[in-house]
Amino acid sequence: MTRIKICGLTREADVDAAVAAGADAVGFVFYAKSPRYVSPRRAAELAARLPPFVTPVGLFVNAGDAELAAALEALPNMLVQFHGDETPAQCARIRRPFLRAARMELGFDLLDFAHQFSEAQAILLDAHVEGYGGGGKVFDWSLIPHDVSRPVVLSGGLHAGNVMTGVRQLRPWAVDVSSGVETAKGIKDASLIQQFCAAVRAADAELNA
Repeated sequence: MTRIKICGLTREADVDAAVAAGADAVGFVFYAKSPRYVSPRRAAELAARLPPFVTPVGLFVNAGDAELAAALEALPNMLVQFHGDETPAQCARIRRPFLRAARMELGFDLLDFAHQFSEAQAILLDAHVEGYGGGGKVFDWSLIPHDVSRPVVLSGGLHAGNVMTGVRQLRPWAVDVSSGVETAKGIKDASLIQQFCAAVRAADAELNA
């Protein structure tokens, strides 16, 4: 079964919608320059609504030790997602499970990247755009080799209209969506979340038939 993460949540209604649709994880952005940024205190308020077995994930971009510590204290059961220029040593310093984002573009050596970040629970694949984050853009999926050493999380411009194709073609361990279920940056739409999750489950059903 493909795991589903809904990222960039800022409102109680959106957390509830993600849970109701069957999401396995929800993401909170701790990068202050993002329009989806939430403080550790706000993220803790939102995460308090999560039932058991729905994982909160914190997205960080080149965060300092104090910033990481504050968020981890506020959400002690949080999975960490490093989305900046962090080295393997900088990721490992938290001594916690983590995901490492890879910015996919022509010439990027994903196999070597996954080898460097062998301690990551998974590698999240996003589009390479100016700044950090995928900008809601789909990258060329043919750039993904078949023998990546870590589980792969497919991200970058996903929505209900294309995620079935992504799951069918690539069979990722998980998919991650943000802008594809929004009406505005940081404002999710319950219907779009439901459609996205339903599309993933439909693709799973086809593959398991």
